[in-house]
Amino acid sequence: MSVTLSYDDNQRLLLDGIACDCGLTHQLPDRPIHVGRGLLARAGELISRYLPGTQAVLVADDKTWPLAGREVCEQLRQRGFKVDVCLIRRDGEMLPDETACGEVLLTMTDTTDFLISVGSGSLTDTTRIAAMRTGKPFAAVATAPSMDGYTSVVAPLLLRGSKIHRQAHSPDLILCDLDILRQAPMEMIAGGVGDVLGKYIAITDWRIGQEINDEAFCPLCAEMVIAAVDRVTEHIDAIISRSEAGIRLLTEALLLAGLTIMIIGHTRAVASVEHNIVHLWDMMQLARGRRQPPHGLAVGLSTLMIWPVYTLFAADNQLSFVDPDAVLAQRISHEQRAWQIMAAYGEEAGRMIIAENPDDFLTPDEQRRRIDRARERWPRLRDIIADLPPYETIINVQKKLQAPRLPQDLQIEPDQVSVSLRMGKDYRSRYSLFKLLDDCGLLETFLATLPWAKPTVG
Repeated sequence: MSVTLSYDDNQRLLLDGIACDCGLTHQLPDRPIHVGRGLLARAGELISRYLPGTQAVLVADDKTWPLAGREVCEQLRQRGFKVDVCLIRRDGEMLPDETACGEVLLTMTDTTDFLISVGSGSLTDTTRIAAMRTGKPFAAVATAPSMDGYTSVVAPLLLRGSKIHRQAHSPDLILCDLDILRQAPMEMIAGGVGDVLGKYIAITDWRIGQEINDEAFCPLCAEMVIAAVDRVTEHIDAIISRSEAGIRLLTEALLLAGLTIMIIGHTRAVASVEHNIVHLWDMMQLARGRRQPPHGLAVGLSTLMIWPVYTLFAADNQLSFVDPDAVLAQRISHEQRAWQIMAAYGEEAGRMIIAENPDDFLTPDEQRRRIDRARERWPRLRDIIADLPPYETIINVQKKLQAPRLPQDLQIEPDQVSVSLRMGKDYRSRYSLFKLLDDCGLLETFLATLPWAKPTVG
């Protein structure tokens, strides 16, 4: 790996070797990230060192307040800081929705200097968007190695039950106390691993996008991510045992994946169709009045479910039998496709997706170009997929974690599975193998090989 990771005497993460001539604009990650033991006891010192001002809003929930929030608050107050606490209380799961975002904004005053999130994904993203919209810096105190979004510059949120993504910024300070992270429930640790496993598909789809659409691709970011994921799969027993080395390794993998978002300004290296499927599951479950599935566990499950499509595609060149004229003759209209999207995502979310992804409505000429390019480049596509680890590796990791391996394990119903496997690709324009198969009229052929992908009736 050309990028090397080390720490200084203050437990601050250091990266060296971030140099790339891929053509993409790179932003060197210079935000302080501290990973180690005993960092919670130093939270007041570190926050006062890196964050300007003396008036803060601390965002926590019922679980993270006693775990770390109260300690951070007391340390800052002992140093003379004024701290307003936004304690988000929910009967069930705390969601990064318009209500939570509003609570943070209403806790802030004209004299607020900065914000602090104490939690994992939802709390960090809720704080992140408030900081972005008000122009305030913020610090993130991590409480679980459950997702890669601590360093992200994108906030996944919920708006009236629809999953949206809004540009934000990375925390001005990240604290990852391994003593706290090792206490995380195994479900959250397994979720962190699941989120990491999805990167295999994300990088593969990115490389496919480069082949078919000449998409700009950063080999440095891809290498950073794949090397980190490989270390997780190779040391899964240490992670499951919650050893300091294992949890550090998982935390570093999540941070490195997230840092690629900071480096290139988007999530291409860390999320593709495996995440899109989960976003659709989230909206479907919320629409039925149910809890959305835990994110990382759902990503691990969706990765496991779609992996066979990739291996099957690489095993047999079915593109050689594709007749472009016949495929184009079966094209559905713009109106029909828009109806399909709104039927899958709901009218409001569907209209947002259509508005944000106009390039997904291909002209016949563009679809023919993609078909021709896919047929021409099949040997390269096969080699890209051959770089994936064996499917058995992913299955064994999930088994050891006792993580979900079937849709029913997360209460995803057959009709939701069927729709998500066919329509998850449409959540954003980001190219994937699933889009390639759809462009070439092969998606149903490949989905027919999956036991959980039976089409719904009606």
